[in-house]
Amino acid sequence: MVKVKSLADLKKIKSELQSKLDLREKSEHPEKIVQVKVAMATCGIASGAKQVMDFMIEEFEKRGIEAVVTQTGCMGYCYAEPTIEVTVPGKEPIVFGYVNTQKADAIIEKYVKNGELVDGIIPVNYETIEKQ
Repeated sequence: MVKVKSLADLKKIKSELQSKLDLREKSEHPEKIVQVKVAMATCGIASGAKQVMDFMIEEFEKRGIEAVVTQTGCMGYCYAEPTIEVTVPGKEPIVFGYVNTQKADAIIEKYVKNGELVDGIIPVNYETIEKQ
């Protein structure tokens, strides 16, 4: 945790956090950047979803990957928590289960950056109403 020793320190922290919030909440074209939804219902939080979300936010920033990481409610995969849905521009969303920080790192490096699939994909087992 950063210690605030002056008003300038506080303003710097506010500016950094505001830029993160602007990207996450006000993106004009979210379909053009990587989107990650972290299931943060009670089961997800208890399984470590908050740590996964924090890790992904930090790692995307460190690696210079433009991404929006948000939280969502229950995805219905309680048995596989923590779960995340990753949407890479131009591809269908993929849901990954049993995600910890090591697996999140592999998802960023292999899937997001290189397009390689990673173990832990939860298969789609439903049809949306638009497809009927």
